[in-house]
Amino acid sequence: MSIPWRWLWVALILLGGWKYLDHRPVKVSSGVLVKDNPVQKDLPKGVVYPQGKYSLVALAEFEIEARVLSKEIYHFDRGAELVPVDLALGWGAMSDSAVLEQLSITQGGRFYRYHWKGEPPIPPADIVRHSANMHLIPTSPAMADQIKKVRPGQIVHITGQLVEAHDPDGGYWRSSLAREDSGNGACELIRVVEFEAR
Repeated sequence: MSIPWRWLWVALILLGGWKYLDHRPVKVSSGVLVKDNPVQKDLPKGVVYPQGKYSLVALAEFEIEARVLSKEIYHFDRGAELVPVDLALGWGAMSDSAVLEQLSITQGGRFYRYHWKGEPPIPPADIVRHSANMHLIPTSPAMADQIKKVRPGQIVHITGQLVEAHDPDGGYWRSSLAREDSGNGACELIRVVEFEAR
C-alpha cells in the first residue's frame, strides 16, 4: 500500500516545523554575556572512565560558561552513540549579539563554521580564541535529553573532563587542549559531569 504524496508533504512540513522550533534562537540583548575564559586544569595521568563500550582517558579538568551559538544533533555517524550533540559555544566577544549578528554560523559533519560579509566584526584570531565546537559526552540519559533541548542564545555552564575516547576496535577520538587552534582536531571532547542551561 503506497502512501499518498500529500501525507508525505504533511510529514515533511511537520518535521521542518519541529526542527525550527527545536533550533530557534533565544533573543538576548547586545553586550558581552560571558566575560570569563574556559578554565582548564591538568590531571594525573592514567585516570580512565568507562562509558559503555568506550574507555575515556582523562586529559584535563574543564569548566566553561558560554553562549550557545549553534546546536547539531547526530543520530547516524560513527560517533553518535558516544557524542549525540555538538554545541558551538562562544564567550568573550563571541557572546555579544552585536558581533554574532554579523556572522553566519553553521554546523555539520562535526565541524562549526562561521562566515562574514565584507570586514569581519572582530579579528578572525579573536573569533578562534573565543569560540569552539564542543563534542559533548553526556554521563546519563537525562543529561543527554537536557543537552538536546538547549537553543542558540542560551547560556550553558559545563563541568567535566577533556578526554581521549578509545573504542574496542582500536579507534580513538582526542580532545583539543588549546583554545587557539582551528580546523580538524581543534574541537573539545568533553565528558560532561554537570550541565546547566539558562
